[in-house]
Amino acid sequence: MRDSLTSSSPRSSDRKLDRWKLGSWTLIVPFVWAVALVQPAVAEDAKESEDTVQFNRDIRPILSENCFHCHGPDDENREAGLHLDTEEGAKDWAIVEGDWEDSEVWLRMVSDDPDMLMPPPDSERKVTPEQTETVRRWIEQGAHYQSHWSFISPTEVDVPNEEAGTEKSSDSANEIDRFVNRALTKAGLKPEGEADRETWLRRVTFDLVGVPPTLSEMDSFLADQTPMAKTRVIDRLLARPEYGERMATDWLDAARYSDTYGYQVDRDRFVWPWRDWVINAFNDNLPYDEFVTQQLAGDLLPDATRDQILATTFNRLHPQKVEGGSVPEEFRIEYVADRAQTVATAMMGLTYECCRCHNHKYDPISQENYFQLNAFFDNIDEAGLYSYFTPSVPTPTLPLPTEDEERQLKQLQSDIAVAEQQLRQTIQKRSDHWSQRLSQPDAIVSESLPEQPLAQPIASLDFEDDPKSPNQSVEGKVGKAWQLTGDDAVATEVGNFDRSQPFSVSLWMKTPDVKERAVVWHRSRAWTDAASRGYELLILDGKLQWSQIHFWPGNAISVVTNDAIPVGEWVHVTASTEGSSSASGLTIHVNGKAVETSVVRDALSKQIQGGGGDNIAIGERMRDRGFKQGAVDQFRVFDVQLSDLEIQQLARDDYEFDKEAEWDQGQLIQHALVRWDEEIIAARTKLRDARVAKCKLEESIDEIMVMRETPEPRPTHLLARGVYDSPQQEVQPGTPEFLPPLQSDESSSPNRLALAKWLCNREHPLTSRVAVNRLWQICFGQGLVRTPEDFGSQGMPPTHPELLDWLALDLADNDWDLKRMMKQIMLSDAYGRSSVSSQEKLALIDPTNRLLSHFPTYRLPAEMLRDQALAAGGRLVRSMGGPPAKPYEVEVSFKPTDRDKGEGLYRRSLYTYWKRTSPAPVMTTLDAAKRDVCRVQRERTASPLQAFVMLNGPQTIEASRGLAEELVRDGSQKDSKAMLRDAFRITTSRRPTPDQLSVLVELYEEQKDYFQSHEAATSEFLVIGDATPDESLDANRVAAMTVVVGTLLNFDLCLVKR
Repeated sequence: MRDSLTSSSPRSSDRKLDRWKLGSWTLIVPFVWAVALVQPAVAEDAKESEDTVQFNRDIRPILSENCFHCHGPDDENREAGLHLDTEEGAKDWAIVEGDWEDSEVWLRMVSDDPDMLMPPPDSERKVTPEQTETVRRWIEQGAHYQSHWSFISPTEVDVPNEEAGTEKSSDSANEIDRFVNRALTKAGLKPEGEADRETWLRRVTFDLVGVPPTLSEMDSFLADQTPMAKTRVIDRLLARPEYGERMATDWLDAARYSDTYGYQVDRDRFVWPWRDWVINAFNDNLPYDEFVTQQLAGDLLPDATRDQILATTFNRLHPQKVEGGSVPEEFRIEYVADRAQTVATAMMGLTYECCRCHNHKYDPISQENYFQLNAFFDNIDEAGLYSYFTPSVPTPTLPLPTEDEERQLKQLQSDIAVAEQQLRQTIQKRSDHWSQRLSQPDAIVSESLPEQPLAQPIASLDFEDDPKSPNQSVEGKVGKAWQLTGDDAVATEVGNFDRSQPFSVSLWMKTPDVKERAVVWHRSRAWTDAASRGYELLILDGKLQWSQIHFWPGNAISVVTNDAIPVGEWVHVTASTEGSSSASGLTIHVNGKAVETSVVRDALSKQIQGGGGDNIAIGERMRDRGFKQGAVDQFRVFDVQLSDLEIQQLARDDYEFDKEAEWDQGQLIQHALVRWDEEIIAARTKLRDARVAKCKLEESIDEIMVMRETPEPRPTHLLARGVYDSPQQEVQPGTPEFLPPLQSDESSSPNRLALAKWLCNREHPLTSRVAVNRLWQICFGQGLVRTPEDFGSQGMPPTHPELLDWLALDLADNDWDLKRMMKQIMLSDAYGRSSVSSQEKLALIDPTNRLLSHFPTYRLPAEMLRDQALAAGGRLVRSMGGPPAKPYEVEVSFKPTDRDKGEGLYRRSLYTYWKRTSPAPVMTTLDAAKRDVCRVQRERTASPLQAFVMLNGPQTIEASRGLAEELVRDGSQKDSKAMLRDAFRITTSRRPTPDQLSVLVELYEEQKDYFQSHEAATSEFLVIGDATPDESLDANRVAAMTVVVGTLLNFDLCLVKR
């Protein structure tokens, strides 16, 4: 069979045939795939005959499922050298246009020989007879192919004519319905009638503000019989502040928002101001292109505002690591990858993560493309780990002062500038004074000097005693010294300086070799575990680096010597600071002389104290490399910035001031100005007081993680298998070739702002489609593309492709106005239809309601279920923004935490404290996203736990009691039926039928009898939750009504959006 099949193909050379035979051909189906790099050979024609096989509609889904894995874009995984992802590769020898009998791929597909059959039997994939017939017809018709639909920019679409026989709603039908109705007509279906007004109002109110309508809102709408009634409702809901809260819920899932860092330690982090920014952005109707741009690159906008920079926190919401033994660079690379993948999924609907290790197996995205996208997000000054021992916020950060703090900061900065100017003037004036005085013969001998002409150390270590640790005593520069193991620190009892405190540290040191990294001395708890908070003198590649650090690397000042220090000889080193929190205030002296340094970092805005390790330690630091085999002697700590004269005397081992000595005139004057002059000392004290005040205020101001570009782009490399320590060639920021070209300034590398502009270009084929698909999903439960995370070859095609393109262009052409788009969708007949289907043939033609003959039904999201219970019970606290709330459930989560008291228990679910490794259990039971990664669609499950939570959760019971008390209180003059009618209407937004009311009456009476005979149970039941029961009411009636309300909250009409 093999010989007969291959010999029948005159296009197959022996060489090609051998290559075919040698390949495993795993998972292959014989037909061609069109890569988006090539323009379609045959343009899609809306008027094509129903008999015409279309590649995108009919062939690509089969191909993607069965073939791409081994014969798609991934060069490394391609079997037998067969290249079916391009027209050239496919038609070179495997497909003969118009001749299926001579097309090798089709012959393989229908072969009876297991060795020849494709896909192979062991692949567990099989092409159906219907599919093979489709492929045969496709080849017969010329095997025309097309670019993947979502990779082609949307073009203007003609709106269909109105379908005859379709009914209009009271509001005029819009263009959306013409697309939907045409598809229904073609399928032989009819649109269902209009939903009743109560159902529509409940539907639209949930979709726009996330809570059900109140009784007064229902009565007002039912009384308004004008044609514009629905329009007025939508306008009113869009104007409510709760609109922003409802819309933010979905975006928080996509942005992987969490109030904690994640991973094992999962400590709290301060990011909720970004969540509030999202709410405000939706309420302000920020155009979607600006919404995207500000989150991706708000910091790069001209004259960026604080809010625009705050928006970039979006890129920093990924999980972050701190566990011991973690490699910082490994996780820094993970953070970059997460940013890129989130943008790809949330804004383009692409599965970029599939090509981290190799070319994408199904879409034309290469591994190089993957790291090109990463390169846009690789240029911030960040660490791979956050701080375990301190609460420092990972850099880069944005301070968020209040208006009053902003005013105080400006005043203190002005005070510092004035004090600096006064100090300069005083130094100038007193310099002339001292120059004249010290120029006189014997001036120093006759001068009345301070009791201590030189600054005195607050700590001294001479190392004359033998060490008690494994460190060794050796010959020193002066007497004995200690040679260090690098693992055993020499402790001191001083050194807890703040960043506004001038101080100096000096020592003799001998370095045995050129150290790549070594800690000479430091005041900190640990290296990466504490983000190096404190200060340190390191040897890096043989050079000295002197730093003060709040969070390394982005909140620190640091300088490094331009030259390496000598090896194998004693060298005197002094590091000093003036306390200005500026790199210019750091100096290094070697052998008594100031050496040239280069600035490594110059951005210190928070304290350097805290986290433990309060005193200076020599030669060792936790999880760092110590000063191994290095020797130290004559270690001195001063609580002032030393003068050049003092440093020189320390280097001479003669730290005394001899009035008889011949001093350098310039050094002497400088020393006098620093150490002896009372006016200058007073001016320095005034300056330091101003700096201290500013430091204290800055320390009290919250800061949040944001994006901030480094001055020089960080090199980004393609990583072999995606592993952080396997860099290959360097890549530049860029985008895939199958998408429109990226426009940027040719003089510089493209940045995140260029990426944002590229995404929001009208010609971009994905951004607007993905955006309107998300809005459609909010309204209908599923998007027009039912795989919102994948608009690629493995994703589902749109149910209404022309409608999707029309909506996408409509959004882009109308200033990316999200409120306008939501209103347009909600005023459509498709949105206003009944959810009940009356067509028997629907189960055969459209069982999943893809064509929207009726409105889809599905359970409300977790947040809406909880919030509607609180709203019904009068417990919902509607205050907006602020820190996360901790309701009852956080006490019983996988990692319990203390719950709130008071209002925090009853805030909207959007504000619920979200611990990444242990999210709120009630929310996740009801299918809220975990938010460990970008999620653009929630799963919908059905489990007994959901009913358990809704029936027995303390929040639901307490809310039910709230409504029960209100009903009993207001119904003292009503019979039970009247109260039960109100309860039903409040919870379900409709009036009960007689049968439903009868069931409720029976339940109420039954429960009332029970509680009357179980007094203890009644008392216990009524104190569930923190809200104080109303003891003035009949306890039995309240308890019975509480059960009824709880039952209603679990009723289908209450749980399901219809």
